[in-house]
Amino acid sequence: MPAYSANPAPRNDVPNPIVTSSMRVGVETLRANPLRTVLSTLGVILGVASLVAVLSIGDGIEAFARAQIERTTDLQTIMVSPEVYDEVDGVRIPRTDFARFTLASADSLRDRLGTDAMVTIAVTGAGRSRFAGSDSTRAVMVTATTPAAEERLRPTFAAGRFLTEEDVRDSARVAVVSDTLAAAIAGGASASSVVGRELILEGNAFRVIGVASMPDAGRRYSAVVPFTAFPEALAASTELRHPRLIVRAARVERVDSVKAAVIAWVAARGGGASVDTSQPLRLEQARQSILIFKIGMGAFAAISLIVGGLGIMNVLLAAVIERTREIGIRKAAGARQRDILAQFLSESVAISGTGSLLGALVGLAAAFAVTAVMRARTGADVQAGMTLSTVLIAAGVAVLTGLIFGTYPALRAARLSPIDAIRHE
Repeated sequence: MPAYSANPAPRNDVPNPIVTSSMRVGVETLRANPLRTVLSTLGVILGVASLVAVLSIGDGIEAFARAQIERTTDLQTIMVSPEVYDEVDGVRIPRTDFARFTLASADSLRDRLGTDAMVTIAVTGAGRSRFAGSDSTRAVMVTATTPAAEERLRPTFAAGRFLTEEDVRDSARVAVVSDTLAAAIAGGASASSVVGRELILEGNAFRVIGVASMPDAGRRYSAVVPFTAFPEALAASTELRHPRLIVRAARVERVDSVKAAVIAWVAARGGGASVDTSQPLRLEQARQSILIFKIGMGAFAAISLIVGGLGIMNVLLAAVIERTREIGIRKAAGARQRDILAQFLSESVAISGTGSLLGALVGLAAAFAVTAVMRARTGADVQAGMTLSTVLIAAGVAVLTGLIFGTYPALRAARLSPIDAIRHE
């Protein structure tokens, strides 16, 4: 017959009622002292608000900077051109083994690069243009390409649309003309009235499907036609026109890796093509600037986080001193170190959680207000980078900070001697 024990060992599969009670006591203590709780939470609110505001404004400024780089520079562009000549002793000698790119080549390279880059194929050349029924002829720079080029050319449409895959597949005689060309040969007609009219390029009729401002064209008259229709759109030349592939990396930081992948793809096809980036020095400067910006934003965010965490720690340390007698009585009544630890950590998590939620809302409001002032004062289209990940990271890190900074006060409370604690004044 087993011996009777007046103090049977607690079962491991049943939650410890004292620990549960400690957590309940911690939450009830916060509710019983609303002023102290509000002041405690205020530090977390300000810390998380500044963190979320810095992250949101930083995301918005970074997005604006990247958009400016993409819109005004070719830093992310990689040109893959056939090597038609070899230069020996300053003399160009024609080659016969140069790369010949087709639509299938562009598809192959696009499959190789995946989402890291956009790939188009293009032929560029001069031509003569006029509207049907008009004698006003203008020299025009014609680009024969594919629909993916819209991302690189960045046209701003006054009317109509860009090329489609069907236009390329069917070798359709359609054209997107620059607003300057439309104004020059249409006699001041509106952009919408130009769409649908026939544009004569080198004696061949092309239907205008769009009128757009094209930043890359500068002040020149320009037109964009399907890649498969370029023989009819470009003026005859004594030299063959060789298509080239244009690769645009998704991000500035990926240009080097994309270029390496393009070089490997060219080598696997037998070479015969050059792979060049535009302005490598400026590319490196842009990458360096973005990296410095990210480090700076991270430093500001870390400072904000530390400020909030120190606020939590100071409040909990003050709570330990204020409630020393209470802790002593609880320990004398049978509470163990882990029970006191659970009580103070529960208070820390409650403060951090509530402060994180309110701080995230305040931070987002501040970010939207600051970016609105930026837009009003500078005219720059800077938007607060509100993403779910930003809010979740800020709130999660703040709760974790509350746990980290709340551990020391909780351990200090848990290690108090019951007798010394009860005697404390």
